[in-house]
Amino acid sequence: MFTNNKLAYIFLSFSFVMVSNSSFAHSKDKNLTSTPNASNPVKQESVSTEAEKFALWKASLKPEMLEQGASEQLSNQILEALTYIPRVVELDRHQPEGRMTHEEYLTKVIPEWKVKKAREEFKLNQQKLEIAAESTGVPAHYIVSLWGKETNFGTITGNYSVPSALATLAFDGRRAKFFRKEFLAAVKILAQGHIALTDMKGSWAGAMGNCQFMPSSFLQYAVDADKDGKKDIWSNKDDIFASMGNYLSRYGWDKNKSWGRQVKLTKPFAGYAIGKKSRQPLASWQDSGVRRMDGSDLPKAALNAYLIAPGGKKGRIYLVYPNFDIIMKWNRSHYFATGVGYLADRIAYPAVE
Repeated sequence: MFTNNKLAYIFLSFSFVMVSNSSFAHSKDKNLTSTPNASNPVKQESVSTEAEKFALWKASLKPEMLEQGASEQLSNQILEALTYIPRVVELDRHQPEGRMTHEEYLTKVIPEWKVKKAREEFKLNQQKLEIAAESTGVPAHYIVSLWGKETNFGTITGNYSVPSALATLAFDGRRAKFFRKEFLAAVKILAQGHIALTDMKGSWAGAMGNCQFMPSSFLQYAVDADKDGKKDIWSNKDDIFASMGNYLSRYGWDKNKSWGRQVKLTKPFAGYAIGKKSRQPLASWQDSGVRRMDGSDLPKAALNAYLIAPGGKKGRIYLVYPNFDIIMKWNRSHYFATGVGYLADRIAYPAVE
């Protein structure tokens, strides 16, 4: 996200179909480099030429790297390790354009096995999650839901060298300013000692670790929860859970409120105002004929809410609350945000024993 850099450029392979802003996809390609096709000498020569240009260009980064706190030795190590990755450029230029319906998204991206896995991970990590929830004010089931949506509970975090991927994209020039900034943020993270250069892995677009934070978001929101001197969102669950909760907390998460709910309209769809500009108190929606899915009255709470219809008038209709807008800071997609809310609800109810 441009207001929040992590989200504008992170684009889950499972959820590429629905992002409302320009996002990047997690690649399932685990290669750190791409070998040119020997059967295509023109393409091979082009790749070779770009790699040669990159080798000359990367030297220009050093003065700015030193400004980020990197020592001469570390700067040289990073520069020596930087590799031009043609696959990263290919993925950036050919992002998927398919689209699922909202119903397909909920059933395919959050199938029953994932709900079961989420509840298992909640139970397995309950003590660490409760500590993160206490320190950030974000209930544990939302943290697990985000964790599951972002990286399938830490199993799909990306295997690209983050510095090389970001430098490749900065060199490519399509979004040079943004990616140069993210590269320098990655250098600062390395200079601060949070992760070793060889272990700084992530998606092709530079999203890192279990949280899939872009480097600039890491510097803003990552937390050293266990006080070991490192903010480790790659392998330390204390830090991972606290960092995810901290992100939502910093935007004003209300731990005493839900994200929203699926609702039933008792009048024709055309008679309702849809969207954020039509925010009203719950009492007003009650008066206009909006009901819970079982037909009962809406909660009598002092909340403003608005209707969304990510699946259109024939799909699921939701009445969403301020916490929903905070999930949207993470990823500006109604599909993603309702998916997080849906999975969180399935983790929380019935209670995990």
